[in-house]
Amino acid sequence: METLLNLQIILFLLIFAGFLVRRLGIIGEQGQKNMTDLVLCVVLPCNILRAFIVSDTDGMFSSFLSILLISAGIQVFCVFYAKLFFRRETAGKNVCLQYATICSNAGFLGIPISEGVYGTDGMLMANVYLIPIRIMMWSAGITLYTGQKDPKKAMRLVLTHPCIIALDIGLIFMFTGWKLPAGLMGAVTSISSCNTALSMMVIGMILAQINLRTLWDRSILRYSVHRLIIIPAIVFLVCRFLPVSKTVAGVSVLLSAMPAGATTSILAEKYQVEPAFATKIVILSTLLSLPSIAAWSLVLQRM
Repeated sequence: METLLNLQIILFLLIFAGFLVRRLGIIGEQGQKNMTDLVLCVVLPCNILRAFIVSDTDGMFSSFLSILLISAGIQVFCVFYAKLFFRRETAGKNVCLQYATICSNAGFLGIPISEGVYGTDGMLMANVYLIPIRIMMWSAGITLYTGQKDPKKAMRLVLTHPCIIALDIGLIFMFTGWKLPAGLMGAVTSISSCNTALSMMVIGMILAQINLRTLWDRSILRYSVHRLIIIPAIVFLVCRFLPVSKTVAGVSVLLSAMPAGATTSILAEKYQVEPAFATKIVILSTLLSLPSIAAWSLVLQRM
């Protein structure tokens, strides 16, 4: 509970910092666009590359394979689930809700919470669980926001995106065991460490342009019920029937119960697809996740 609360406080203080710099005019409209591009084209690729390079899959191959397959199954399930339950929303909101269902904040919130509940094994399994999410985030996710219908153009947009390039390189490094030279790795690590701060501040800047009295939204409340309660409940029931360890099952449930990821808002701002609505999704689902993640943690600890 203490770990979860501290993480939530960090998130909202960073968002508030972004809110202030935009409201006070320290960063203007062009500066906000530049920071969005900086996060998407430099900071996030370094974060992805570092995550794959430092992942350690030695000695627990069976468990890692199990959680990798479970995560891939959850991602495929979420694609169809989101299309079914949010099909009546307007086009832009539908895109944001679909992306937020597929791509959660499992990276920032999920890894430390998994480590807190299951120790080092939980942390390592969480990193493996994130592989399909990262692949979906920068493939199907980008396709959603760009709205590109031509398969060739859509594929070109996806394959040339800096995050996909970083993903490809990261997978090669992860499975070959290669390492970057110390100096280059240090630079990648330094830039990567800016990810959470800059991503949350960008969200705060978008929030500064929203009428806060309209923050509460019934569509987002409905999304939060699906993302934070129903989807992890389905994962929980399925895992009960699978021949996997309690740690594999527990980490899978915990990470499937995470709120919307920051990239929901960042990509919406980049491609101008309902950025205000996307920011509300991130803010409200993160707020509502405080009691729901705590409840899931208690349920899993008592299994």
